[in-house]
Amino acid sequence: MPEIATFGAGCFWGVESFFRQVPGVADAVVGYSGGHLENPTYEDVCTGRTGHAEVCQVTYDPQQVSYERLLEAFWEMHDPTTLNRQGPDVGTQYRSAIFWHTPEQEAAALASREALQNSGKHAKPIVTEVTPAGHFYRAEEYHQKYFEKHGITGCH
Repeated sequence: MPEIATFGAGCFWGVESFFRQVPGVADAVVGYSGGHLENPTYEDVCTGRTGHAEVCQVTYDPQQVSYERLLEAFWEMHDPTTLNRQGPDVGTQYRSAIFWHTPEQEAAALASREALQNSGKHAKPIVTEVTPAGHFYRAEEYHQKYFEKHGITGCH
């Protein structure tokens, strides 16, 4: 039975592209979550006033890939020590966030964040929020598989 995981790690185009390459991921869709505005548009989220983050919702087969492996991929694809930014993208919509769907995901996310913080890999504190998944709003179609559609291989 497929399961869902939701992550915010900066601009969602790169996050989606990265997750699509993880074996066992059946689908990755970009959208908005974590805010207060219903049915936000990209333009709404870009104002930074909706509270939403750009996120990637991943559908995966837990028989093929563990949630812990998805967490490893999440930590690899971005800098979890920069508050409300990734590279040149600045704003709360680019925050580092794990939106958990089950108590097991919450426990795994918290343990993973703590282990990474204690590993000494990052000199600065990890600022990634671990929060319950709220409503996911699928982004406009032109954002879906953006890199694939435009022949882009990476952000930076």
